[in-house]
Amino acid sequence: MRKWPLTALVLSVAFLVSLMGTAQAANIAKGKSIFTSYCASCHGPTGKGDGPASAGLNPKPRDLSNTKVMEKLTDKYLTDIISKGGAALGKSALMPPWGGTLKSTDIKNIIAFIRSLSKK
Repeated sequence: MRKWPLTALVLSVAFLVSLMGTAQAANIAKGKSIFTSYCASCHGPTGKGDGPASAGLNPKPRDLSNTKVMEKLTDKYLTDIISKGGAALGKSALMPPWGGTLKSTDIKNIIAFIRSLSKK
């Protein structure tokens, strides 16, 4: 019996898995860049809610690095609050809607970055 087809299959799967990890890292990196441009002024560079604009905000921006809080929030909820703004979800109207400015892939990348902030 020749083992070549099985070996080729195993190597192909391993290669695809490594590409998926690279794509996820790229999404986090893109998300960080977008987050820095649009979100960090309020949420802070590490998502703790301590950005320079947060001093004048009431209520304060959510701490996106808090694992206990973030694990309860679905990606759908995060997509909605980023795209529709806080007021649309009964939260602070100070959270602007970014759906008209950001593409859906941008929002997914922001969420990937936000999720990385609360991983321990």
